Amino acid sequence: MTVFESINESSNEAVDKGETYLKKSHEYYRLKVFQQLTSSVSLVFKAFIIGSLALIGLMFLAVASAIAIGNELDSQPLGCVIVGFVFLLISGLLYAFRKHINNKVIQSMAKTFFN
Repeated sequence: MTVFESINESSNEAVDKGETYLKKSHEYYRLKVFQQLTSSVSLVFKAFIIGSLALIGLMFLAVASAIAIGNELDSQPLGCVIVGFVFLLISGLLYAFRKHINNKVIQSMAKTFFN
């Protein structure tokens, strides 16, 4: 076997191993994308379902609270106004702490995404 044949054989082996590496890397990244996609879709679906049910419950609680407060004050509109102001107060607090909330969400998503 001459030197040129040996070099040719070695380069053919390197090309084969490189092609195998690329195929395996491609398969790995396809699986990784699938995992991230299914994880994201699952998270959005769960958030939608839980958020919808929580919103319905919050609406019932708000109406019941407005009726109860209105009965105590003998004024249904005043009960609705008080409940409305409570919601505005909660919204203001959430707006004030939005950066803290964003950081917590980013941290929890980073753990899921980078694992």
